Amino acid sequence: MHTTAKRGSQLARARRSAVPLLLLALVTTLAAPAAAARPAEVIVLPGASSAEGIAAGRGATFYAGDLFRGDIFRGDFQRGTAELFIDAPDGRMAVGMAADVAHGLLFVAGGFTGQAYVYDTGTGATVATYQLGDPATTVVNDVAVTQRGAWFTDSLQARLYFVPVGRAGVPGPFGTLTLSGPAADTSGEFNLNGIQATPSGTTLIVAHSANGQLYTVDPATGASAAIAGVSVPNVDGIVLEAGRLWAVQNTNQVTSIRLRPHLTSGVVEKVITSDLFQVPTTAARHGSRLAVVNAKFDTGIPPTADQYEVILVDR
Repeated sequence: MHTTAKRGSQLARARRSAVPLLLLALVTTLAAPAAAARPAEVIVLPGASSAEGIAAGRGATFYAGDLFRGDIFRGDFQRGTAELFIDAPDGRMAVGMAADVAHGLLFVAGGFTGQAYVYDTGTGATVATYQLGDPATTVVNDVAVTQRGAWFTDSLQARLYFVPVGRAGVPGPFGTLTLSGPAADTSGEFNLNGIQATPSGTTLIVAHSANGQLYTVDPATGASAAIAGVSVPNVDGIVLEAGRLWAVQNTNQVTSIRLRPHLTSGVVEKVITSDLFQVPTTAARHGSRLAVVNAKFDTGIPPTADQYEVILVDR
């Protein structure tokens, strides 16, 4: 009995001495300031005459385009550098773009040319060129890559274009998908713009600039439906990851949206701004950051700025 009582007394003293330490740890934790957001970083596209699209490649590699020249820059997010990678032939444009990392391909929307281009990310060589529509009535604006190929938007027509990619990584003949429902509205000056695909590729999400809305599209039928609860005026490119979507708006902001599981609605979580934004158009994800392209359309179209860059901000 004596030994048991002694142990009980020791345990009681240990508990009493531990209480102040636990309280101190709790107070210290509560008083600690939240981690400060990292400052935005600037990656210059050296020699660019304009800018619009961006795509994340393997590792820290990214690709960005000179909108009106069609040239492609290759950069490194970690090093904060970029250099000219593809000196495009005269007459090409580079609007939205997406990398097919598995096959080493870069798909680029050709804007007012009505074309789309596929480049080899290893050599920079042109793999394929497609005339998707009549340049007088077509603006090929953005692109999303799935396991089966690449989807392109048309800002003037109620349709999407699909370029299949076989198992050997060879792009095939393109097809056209006619849209129905709200995404088929072509009453605005610029309509369909950014595009993303769910991981399975069974649902597409498109941004509609004129309506300031996001729509889902069935890639098998072309039927579309609005994502309720979300308004994104002047929306341009979009980024999708794990149920969260970032909508780049030409109003110098990026809106972060949490999508409901069935993609029928969404909730705005936060709005990302930066003093460095100057008419952002598209974005790509790198870790916990977004890489946002400054198109600088506020200087004119074509723009007349002396420098074009990618801005890295926390997402």
